[in-house]
Amino acid sequence: MVNLGRGILQPHKAEQSFSVERRDPSAPLVGVVERYWITTWDLRGEQPHRQNVLPHPRINVTFLPGRARIAGVVRGLFTEQLAESGRVIGVMFRPGAFRGYLGAAVSTLTDRFVDIDDHFGPAGVELADRVIAAETGAAIAEIETFLLERQPPADPSVELAAKAVDTVASAPDLLRVDDLAAALALPMRGLQRLFHEYVGVGPKWVIRQYRMHEATDVAATGAAVDWAALAHRLGYSDQAHFVRDFTSRVGMSPTAYARLCAR
Repeated sequence: MVNLGRGILQPHKAEQSFSVERRDPSAPLVGVVERYWITTWDLRGEQPHRQNVLPHPRINVTFLPGRARIAGVVRGLFTEQLAESGRVIGVMFRPGAFRGYLGAAVSTLTDRFVDIDDHFGPAGVELADRVIAAETGAAIAEIETFLLERQPPADPSVELAAKAVDTVASAPDLLRVDDLAAALALPMRGLQRLFHEYVGVGPKWVIRQYRMHEATDVAATGAAVDWAALAHRLGYSDQAHFVRDFTSRVGMSPTAYARLCAR
């Protein structure tokens, strides 16, 4: 199976409908951009594809014809419908890194999509036009020039926010907010403020979301799953709590999702 990336639900079905390419930022933007991602599809003569995504705690800026926007962290299920043929170029920012470009708490973008001109004005519209018209390499060069011209001063809290999110992502056994605070040597209030200002969602949500990414990965394999054992491993007090959380975030129960992936 092609690796479309964690958070893409029903990956076996998704890989039949679109492809995702990832490119790294240039050296001056390594601390700002996590990656560029390019989604392309050709469904001419086929039914449109409806793709569900379990979002990451990241700000993205996306460009496709007729729609260039800043996407805040979506706490629910994100759905995109792909039809005919097309390309989306996305900029995934490192956790915390969009705070300087925004000039406000990143939480003001949570669950929101903001047209690029509403924040960057006419320059944003001109950037979108150039990006959409260019081939991928040139489009990314346009984005990099735009970001470098507006790059904010260094902010140590950006690195701390990125470290906090990376710690959660890379430590499956990290299940409690107070454990994260201890790992970062931060008081609980300081950790909450950091996530509010720089990440856009609270640390508890981030921990649960990454553990849910693990759960959907397991369910998508098609193998038999011991749901009670998985719930315990992911830090849930009981299987019922895990099932409720999975259903709330994914839109169906874990067993229903596993059956869907196994088809």
